[in-house]
Amino acid sequence: MNIRTLALISAAVFASSCANKAQETATAQPTQAAVTQAQEIKTDMETLKNPANATEKAPETFKVKFNTTKGDFTLEINRSWSPLGADRFYNLVKAGFFTDLAFFRVIEGFMVQFGIHGDPAVASAWRGARIKDDPVKQSNTKGYVSYAMAGPDTRTTQMFINFGDNERLDGMGFSPFGKVIDGMEIVENIYSGYGEGAPSGMGPDQGRVQMQGNAYLKKDFPKMDYIKSAQLLN
Repeated sequence: MNIRTLALISAAVFASSCANKAQETATAQPTQAAVTQAQEIKTDMETLKNPANATEKAPETFKVKFNTTKGDFTLEINRSWSPLGADRFYNLVKAGFFTDLAFFRVIEGFMVQFGIHGDPAVASAWRGARIKDDPVKQSNTKGYVSYAMAGPDTRTTQMFINFGDNERLDGMGFSPFGKVIDGMEIVENIYSGYGEGAPSGMGPDQGRVQMQGNAYLKKDFPKMDYIKSAQLLN
């Protein structure tokens, strides 16, 4: 087991604990199928401030398109891989959680991490909204997405996309709930110049991210990339 790797992932949520989101092709032929379209997502502040409202069961499979400052990429979620993780992600997307959200921890060859809300009030609401673990059914290989955690049953909103084959994380309980099916080149191009977070690296201090949000990130880390929006695809 790679202790350094475990520390890298676990540090993310540990810091959180310490600091207490097509054009339709039909012609005159009404039977023609439409191409995939994005659902408009409106921010649901009531849910964002009250995680207890985020209880809807996710579809067995669904896709989410992320619009970022680097371009677009799409995740496909499979609920059978990680039911509780998929449900949490589905509710976050529907509530508009992934709006102006930083890729705050990007380590070349390892992973890109995101999921702390830029509004400190929203971030605070979700810090204690933990979900139980799901058994690991898929491997943490390139393009697969899992939640960050700091031990058993500590998943909240932070997640990461694997840049490479990180199968060693499987035995540590990191359960993938989806994968990138389009735009992995965009994911791999997310700005990584800040590297690991403080104090072991030059990246942001996660306690300050929790307490000060995007005001801190945009002032001190101006090159950081962001998720602009996330949309469910029909």
